[in-house]
Amino acid sequence: MPSRMTLQLPREPRSAGRARAALSGFEPNLPPERYAAASLLVSELVTNAVKYGGEGTVELIVTSRPGHLRAEVIDQGGGFERMARDREDLHTPGGWGLHLVEELAQDWGSFEGSTHVWFEIDARDA
Repeated sequence: MPSRMTLQLPREPRSAGRARAALSGFEPNLPPERYAAASLLVSELVTNAVKYGGEGTVELIVTSRPGHLRAEVIDQGGGFERMARDREDLHTPGGWGLHLVEELAQDWGSFEGSTHVWFEIDARDA
């Protein structure tokens, strides 16, 4: 049976840490490497939402069912254009959050309108 957590976060730098703490309390049974990936990705997406997300709060929605974790971060920004990054571009700051999502999540995407980015992680042992 799925479980769900919804968290409203203010647009301030401490919100990424609050999101990580909420994830820890919500899904403490993830294997360590999966938890580390989910925590990093939630941090990256919340940080992007705080930094670029327009007015209002940032919403984090996490859904868990056996073997599966899905996280969504929603803000009221006008969307984004993904920057292509490669390993040759390691010295340019910023722009790595979605690259990390693509590398660590089993699936991810975004919706138009407000900025709504989601990812899914296999929650079973690697």
